[in-house]
Amino acid sequence: MDFKLRPFSLSDLDDLVKHANNFNVSKNLTDRFPHPYTEEHGRAFIEMTLASDPITVFAITVDDRVIGGIGLHPQHDIQRYNAEMGYWLAEPYWGKGIATRAVKQMIDFGFQNLEINRIFARPYGSNLASQRVLEKAGFRLEGRFEKTLIKNGIFEDELIYAVRRPNQ
Repeated sequence: MDFKLRPFSLSDLDDLVKHANNFNVSKNLTDRFPHPYTEEHGRAFIEMTLASDPITVFAITVDDRVIGGIGLHPQHDIQRYNAEMGYWLAEPYWGKGIATRAVKQMIDFGFQNLEINRIFARPYGSNLASQRVLEKAGFRLEGRFEKTLIKNGIFEDELIYAVRRPNQ
C-alpha cells in the first residue's frame, strides 16, 4: 500500500481524531497520547508539530488522509546526538508493512537532516508488533528494563532499540 509522510495540517484534525481515538492504538503509547482522544488533543498536537523548527513529526497518509504519525524527538544536553523515534498507525492499516517503511524513511530523514548519531525507540515489552517493525527497519535491541513503566495499571518492560548513523 502506498503512503506518504508530510507535515500535519489543521485540515487533518478529523482524520487524526478518528484514527487516534482507539484504545488499541493508545495502549501501546505513552500517556501523552490519551484515550479518549478528542479534537482538543488533536488540535494541540498539530499545533505543537507545526511549531517545531525544523519539523520532525509527520503525518503518515494514504490518499492524503492521515492514518498515523511518526516523529523524531532530538534530545538535549549530554544526549544531544540522539533522537527518540515515536510512531503510531491506525488499526485498519496494521500488518501492511507501512510502519516498517515509514520508520526506514524517518531513519534516512534523521541522519540527513539532524545532527545526530543514534535514533532510539522504546516499545513496551508486550508490544511484539512494534519490536518486529523496529528489527525489520534495522534497529537492534540495546536493553531491557523489567517492569519499569506503568500503562493502564500494568507494569511493562521498557525495551530500548537503536540504530546508529552509518560509519559511526
